[in-house]
Formats: sequence, C-alpha cells, structure tokens
Amino acid sequence: MQYAVVIEKGERNYSAYVPDLPGCAATGDTLEEVRHEIRAAVDFHIEGLKEDGIPVPDPTTVCDYVDASVG
Repeated sequence: MQYAVVIEKGERNYSAYVPDLPGCAATGDTLEEVRHEIRAAVDFHIEGLKEDGIPVPDPTTVCDYVDASVG
C-alpha cells in the first residue's frame, strides 16, 4: 500500500503527516531525515493498529499540484 504524505518546511526543520492515518506524524532536521522518519512512523502506526485489532485504513488521499496564476 502507498499512503500520501504531506511534508511541510518549518523554520528549523521539516514535519510530515499521513492524512489517511490520523495521528501518524514525524519530524526531521532535513528532508531526507523526515522521509526516513515518516516511513518508520507509518510502519509503527500500522503495526499498532493491527495489534489492537483495528482495521488498517485503505489509502484514499490523492495528491496533485496546480499552477498558480500570479499577476
């Protein structure tokens, strides 16, 4: 399964979250680090859901980009 991940740049670091897995989030000092951390967070989150007998949600979020018209 592939889950959409939103990565945001903060003042001093990056943060990431997975819209289809509420509560699944990670931070990192670099883009590479936050990508590594969110992968680990997704695995941990899904493992916890399974251990608790909670169904793992199917990925449904779709990501896309739009061009902004400026001026």
